[in-house]
Amino acid sequence: MSLKDKVLNLLQAALDENESLFLIDFTIQGGNKIQIIIDGDNGVTVEDCIAVSRAVEHNLDREEEDFSLDVMSAGITEGLVHLRQYKKNVGRTLEVLTEEGKVVGALKEATNDQISLEWKAREPKPIGKGKVTVTKSASIAYTDIVKAKVVITF
Repeated sequence: MSLKDKVLNLLQAALDENESLFLIDFTIQGGNKIQIIIDGDNGVTVEDCIAVSRAVEHNLDREEEDFSLDVMSAGITEGLVHLRQYKKNVGRTLEVLTEEGKVVGALKEATNDQISLEWKAREPKPIGKGKVTVTKSASIAYTDIVKAKVVITF
């Protein structure tokens, strides 16, 4: 069994123990540098990262293969890649890039197929001079999303 298969099996067992956690990315680079990025429905604590790290590290034999291991949570500046990330961010403002352009709006809903965004826009009045604020919305299929990330506001 390859190192990658061993790590994936151990990782899956660790994630099965805490079902609120899920895998975002897993790589093994040169020199057996293992990098695991996780996220959780309720966020990720340092203790969550330690538990996953121990589940993997304590079940690999360093005599068999030397390795380094990094387990981290998905950063807020990273793009959303997993359906569960969209669902946990309902209510937050997202910046979504599609082939047609960029949309920034509040995430109102995340289904299994698409997301729904809502935002305010200033448009010319239908009659007369000036502008009026209108509420716009869009449903975007996950397959149409090139990149999506949470907008950080202070």
